[in-house]
Amino acid sequence: MASPTEENYLKSLFNLANEDGEVNVSELATQMQVSMPTVNSMVKTLQKNGWLIYEKYKPVTLTPTGKKEAALVIRKHRLTEMFLVNKMGFGWEEVHEIAEQVEHIHAPKFFERMDEMMGFPTIDPHGSPIPDKQGRVQERNYIPLSKCTKGQQVKLAALTNSSTEFLEFLNSRALSLGTELTIKSVESYDLSMVVSYEGHSSETLSEKVCERLLVGVIG
Repeated sequence: MASPTEENYLKSLFNLANEDGEVNVSELATQMQVSMPTVNSMVKTLQKNGWLIYEKYKPVTLTPTGKKEAALVIRKHRLTEMFLVNKMGFGWEEVHEIAEQVEHIHAPKFFERMDEMMGFPTIDPHGSPIPDKQGRVQERNYIPLSKCTKGQQVKLAALTNSSTEFLEFLNSRALSLGTELTIKSVESYDLSMVVSYEGHSSETLSEKVCERLLVGVIG
């Protein structure tokens, strides 16, 4: 059974992995906000537990066991966020810190009951996929709003950033998952977009915001 600290490392490794499943140790240290000696020590511990492959001066890679362990921590986190929003009335900007604590509870029946009470959701409040009980993740083929063009109609499906500040910004613009947008124009100079959606006939979104909004094209 992994400790909370080990689970946090596994979760970061899972999220940082490139297409080849590799993570640079320096990148992991930055993500975890710890020194290189500290992260090297933990990497060796995770290797000893069979959760990753580590060779000195090379990127690390999660083993299948480590990847499943990490995915199950993420599953608990995202189920908790969904439960807080759907059953307890929290805003999507309020749930991350609470879920960070709850995800370390080792009580499978607790999370199974939570899952059942919500009707087995497949995404969290921010549109991220919830891994299943085997740690499998069903990815979705969404695209950043920034890749869309004038005249397209799209539906907001997920976010690449769920920081409190960004979610509060979206709240201030009445943007939430499921919002249907029409792209009215794209500014050639800074790639900002003017979009319309229910209650908003002309809203300007910066390129930075558009890059963080994942959408599905309608039609």
